[in-house]
Amino acid sequence: MGERRTDFPLFPLGIVALPHEIVPLHIFEERYKAMVGECLDEQREFGIVWSGDDGLRPNGCAVEITEVLERHEDGRLDILTRGTRPFRIVGEGFDHEYPSGEVEFLDDKSEEADAQSAREAHEAYGELVEQATDRVLEGEELDRMSAYEMAATVDFGLDAKQGLLDLRSENARLRLVARLFRAALKRLDFIERAQARARSNGKVRFG
Repeated sequence: MGERRTDFPLFPLGIVALPHEIVPLHIFEERYKAMVGECLDEQREFGIVWSGDDGLRPNGCAVEITEVLERHEDGRLDILTRGTRPFRIVGEGFDHEYPSGEVEFLDDKSEEADAQSAREAHEAYGELVEQATDRVLEGEELDRMSAYEMAATVDFGLDAKQGLLDLRSENARLRLVARLFRAALKRLDFIERAQARARSNGKVRFG
């Protein structure tokens, strides 16, 4: 069982945060102004949890506030946060004006590293970064990156991100991000071919 924390501040949002991901937030509700103020004063994390049509997801991601970008005259805040670690909500809290609860931080299961899954994920990510940004990542830099570190820089859909957050196996996350990166590469390739066709004769051919 992982570390448990009672009275943990929770921020239900229509987004999914991942460990290592940089998440900008605009804080305007009074209860969340109070929550962020306490977290800043006490240098505490708070948790982002996806609140969707199906309700609140049980697993979220803790974040730390890395920078206050702007404090508005009316008390609103623009902040940068960084995802730190996944957690599971195990109980509700009622001691604050903002949502809180008891959470358990989630550990990965013990397993041997899958070299092939890592290699395929790193290769797909390196190709995606190069195609999207023209930046070539060195092999050593790629080899050090976890599935979360790679995924934190790519804009996936919410379901895919929540799926990554729910997995308790790094090997499984590497296999999933490899598939997601390859799908993103195909979309980029299609967009480039479509743009080229549009420039040439205004028609896009499939295949």
